[in-house]
Amino acid sequence: QVQLVESGGGLVQAGGSLRLSCAASVFTFSTYSMGWFRQAPGKEREFVSGIDRSGSRSQYADSVKGRFAISRDNAKNTVYLQMNSLKPEDTAVYYCAARIYYGIFRVDDMAFWGKGTLVTVSA
Repeated sequence: QVQLVESGGGLVQAGGSLRLSCAASVFTFSTYSMGWFRQAPGKEREFVSGIDRSGSRSQYADSVKGRFAISRDNAKNTVYLQMNSLKPEDTAVYYCAARIYYGIFRVDDMAFWGKGTLVTVSA
């Protein structure tokens, strides 16, 4: 069983930055691909970014390309999401998720989920 705990959310002004962290309680963290998803009020959960086991490959939603950066530290069992140039439309609960294989990240394909951290971007 993989337990994921997100942190780093909060209130920030438009144009500001936040770094989200997701700590995994699993001995074999380096065998999991990790993803970040978000869910805004009244909307479906959507893909934000994903990274492979080693950190050498990553994917981004078009809406965050050039502004967000995903990374991981396998020694710390942690994946990060650096969010820059934040916009009000980035306001959402951000979730990290894990699965064994890489490829296209879809909500239904993820095996384990955290409980999320709220990011609010004010205009």
